[in-house]
Amino acid sequence: MKIKLEILPHQTEALKAIDENFYGLDTLKNNPDADYIYANPLVKYRYQEKANIDIKMETGTGKTYVYTRMMYELHQKYGLFKFVIAVPNPSIKEGTRSFITSAYAKQHFSEFYENTRIQLNVINAGDFNGQSGRRNFPAQLSEFVESTRQNVNQIEVLLINAGMLHSKSMHRDDYDQTLLGGETSPIKAIAATRPIVIIDEPHRFSRGKRFYGDIKEMDPQLIVRFGATFPEITPGHGHNKVKKIDYYRGKPQFNLNAVDSFNQGLVKGIDIGYPDMPEDQANNLYRVKKLKPKELTLTKDNKDYSVTVGESLADIDEGFAGNITYDGGLDHELSNGLSLSKDMKLIPGTFSESYQDEIISEALDRHFVAEQENFMRSNTSINVPRIKTLSLFFIDSISSFRGDNKTKGWLAKNFEKILTQKLRKLIKKYEFTINDREKQYYEFLQATLQSLKSEHQDVYAGYFSEDRGNSDDDIQAEVDDILKNKEKLLSFKDSKGKWITRRFLFSKWTLREGWDNPNVFVIAKLRTSGSEISKIQEVGRGLRLPVDETGHRLSQEEWPSRLSFLIGYDEQNFAEKLVGEINTDSPVKLDQDELTEDMIKLIVKAKEKSNPQFNENQLLDDLDEHNVITRSNQFKQYVDIDGKKMSGYDALCYLYPELEQQTKVSKGKIRDKNSKDNTKVKLRKQNWQQLKNLWLQLAKRQMIQFDPSVNQNAETVARHVFNDSDNKIFVLQRPQIISQKINTDNNIASVRETQSDYNTEYLAMNYGKFLKILANKTDLSVNLINNLMIKAITRLGSNTNYINEKTLDNLVRTLNSRFNARIKTSYSYEPLDFAASTSIYNAKKQEFVNSVPASLLGIYQADSTSDKAYLYDRPPLRYDSADPELTILKRSYSPKISVFGKLPKQAIKIPRFDNGTTTPDFIFKIERDNKPIYLVIETKAENMRLGDEDIRVIQQKYFNHLKESGVYYRMATSAQEVHDLINKLESGELN
Repeated sequence: MKIKLEILPHQTEALKAIDENFYGLDTLKNNPDADYIYANPLVKYRYQEKANIDIKMETGTGKTYVYTRMMYELHQKYGLFKFVIAVPNPSIKEGTRSFITSAYAKQHFSEFYENTRIQLNVINAGDFNGQSGRRNFPAQLSEFVESTRQNVNQIEVLLINAGMLHSKSMHRDDYDQTLLGGETSPIKAIAATRPIVIIDEPHRFSRGKRFYGDIKEMDPQLIVRFGATFPEITPGHGHNKVKKIDYYRGKPQFNLNAVDSFNQGLVKGIDIGYPDMPEDQANNLYRVKKLKPKELTLTKDNKDYSVTVGESLADIDEGFAGNITYDGGLDHELSNGLSLSKDMKLIPGTFSESYQDEIISEALDRHFVAEQENFMRSNTSINVPRIKTLSLFFIDSISSFRGDNKTKGWLAKNFEKILTQKLRKLIKKYEFTINDREKQYYEFLQATLQSLKSEHQDVYAGYFSEDRGNSDDDIQAEVDDILKNKEKLLSFKDSKGKWITRRFLFSKWTLREGWDNPNVFVIAKLRTSGSEISKIQEVGRGLRLPVDETGHRLSQEEWPSRLSFLIGYDEQNFAEKLVGEINTDSPVKLDQDELTEDMIKLIVKAKEKSNPQFNENQLLDDLDEHNVITRSNQFKQYVDIDGKKMSGYDALCYLYPELEQQTKVSKGKIRDKNSKDNTKVKLRKQNWQQLKNLWLQLAKRQMIQFDPSVNQNAETVARHVFNDSDNKIFVLQRPQIISQKINTDNNIASVRETQSDYNTEYLAMNYGKFLKILANKTDLSVNLINNLMIKAITRLGSNTNYINEKTLDNLVRTLNSRFNARIKTSYSYEPLDFAASTSIYNAKKQEFVNSVPASLLGIYQADSTSDKAYLYDRPPLRYDSADPELTILKRSYSPKISVFGKLPKQAIKIPRFDNGTTTPDFIFKIERDNKPIYLVIETKAENMRLGDEDIRVIQQKYFNHLKESGVYYRMATSAQEVHDLINKLESGELN
């Protein structure tokens, strides 16, 4: 499997912000350093803070992609070619290295920046260790420093972690060689290149602290920081201390905050759960009263209990199981690695093995629920690609997992026992299945159980900071697979067709490792995190949207994905804290006493998307007319609107729900699974029964029947693509080699390492395999492809080296893209003889369900409607856009409308010609002349997005076959348009 990178709109906006905030090059003439060939060109306002740029992007939204592409952009536009990427730790460094050097990233960026490549130089611990007692510079450092501008197609990048950057090796100046003909200190040699420095995770590089000091020693012309969290500064003294975020230029130059990330579906939603506890056990609670390097004092019921270093907490309470001792030190740690802080609460029962087993069992249950959904994907089309499901367990003790002397620890043994029980139960469920996809899953489960029982199981693995340098080959193989072989971990089978069963991963704590994977669907914390750290960062390892087995990243519209986050009882308010942290991240602070300038700008900007003429004056006039604000923009105490009495601030939110939509995370994005609120919306069955006859037809599965002309279209497209006159599709592919060259400049020897193509040898594929894969991925006949390939290769001088993986990828992508553009209207729907269940209808029982998840109806909520014709019982109203959706729901309709409401996602499942399904937004039942008419509406904003017209055509085609049943379909961009349609249908003006 190969991951396919796709640039997303928010990433494009981030790159645009960087471009707009980069001041360009300094054009001053007669500057003696201007032509220094080892260094970057001179940047305007270099070495000044006003040149620096901050890019705030939430965890999981593609920061690494953006800063990698930024380097290509700055190189292409300005000739900047020396960049330093500073990351907090070796694990994040490995993730960055893996991305930049991956084949899929190189292929992606080559499409935009032809012939340009990144030479990544990574500095690791041990690279400075010389032989025969000599102190030499690492080859990677020499390559970075001494490369010149003369290689115009190469970008030099130095990747280094904070600890390595701060090391003595980087700062000493007594090496037995020099760089740039004179520098003997690595940090000074880097400074001589006038680098552009990229800081990843800026909160770990606070200004005034030691690591930021190392950044400054590199003397960067420009610093660009990328992170979800930025350092805090605390100006003032005593009680007047007010925390502020430390941004360059006072604010981030691009801000994709947590609220936007969740509300726009750029990350997974989150379900939070924890094991409940008996009240008496939950109340058996100790608070950390005092912390000293050699003594810990806990308090309970006004009584103090103390232990010194090495003494067991079980001496205080037997519930502190596992012989946990106080290790003390400056971090005030327990022997299980938990760092204590003053006033922290400890529940002895949460330290027991049985309690951790309970969390493991619940995590595995949630894993297999997600895994079955992701493997089957039955709610979309037949043979849709599967999604590999991963789960991540954070533990406190490595020895509980690794054990001693190559024996498994108690945690690993317990995990295997619980997992084996659940596997056997699932295998029994699928034992006699006849469905092809379910048969595949049965085989996958069987392979998992077989591996689990083998001597060297491959189902679960661990990776820990302490593993670096471990001499155990098996442990090192585990770590490499997790940290370096991301594509393998996302695949179901290896090149030999053997199942890859590894999908359960163990690590220590949540913030120390830096690893991430898009297909983590479950995270279980088997102990509390300890101190008050960022809740967003804790869940961040699982927020990325998943990729399927073809490498395609799935949006929330294609496949709604949620992360299950399991925690301990002692963190039961985690969901509340997470929501609070996300809402605090909003750039606009809501003032319930006064309508601020920021609040005005936010509302106007949101309204302009659907009404470009909307402005501040209209907003203020409307609020004045409704008596919401005073002349000084203060909110009035009470306001009557639509017969309801509310505060001025509440009235503003009632009239302009966009305000809180932009500043608060939507309900349903983060759910506390232990909460009594199950976020379900109950159906008014008596109203849905009025749609029963129509739904018997809508429940029938539909097959897409392509026109006979489609085959001819396919051939026409194929002939045009294969006749690639610009040679952009048929390309040559060479293997690369790393060369090390010994230079003896100035009588000093040094090693220079370069990566280049072979001069004579090309990479080529087996022709039969090439044809088979191309036919399979494009649905073109092998004979047609063979004939076109013969002509193409003949045109290219009979050079069979053009038959390679790059050419194959180019052909697949171009053929499918152009073919889809030709067949958008060349098909019809043909009903099949069987019905299928949807989110709203049980086909087997031929009845509507009792309730649906609120998230299927919309991410926002508002006061419920009292209209008896509404399809749902339970308030509040759910919707995705204030205009036109909420306006449609809140309108009053005539008695002729017997039923109306919003349709949940996947309520009808109209198949798309390009795979997947779609469902319209609204349905109205109109009584006219004793014969019902059904108005089906798809709502879109006035400024329609790319693809909206395709959706209109798809839905229009689907509902054409229901015209005789009285179904009228329309895409509408406003509530008024819907209202006018209803009036015309009621009056008979439209038939």
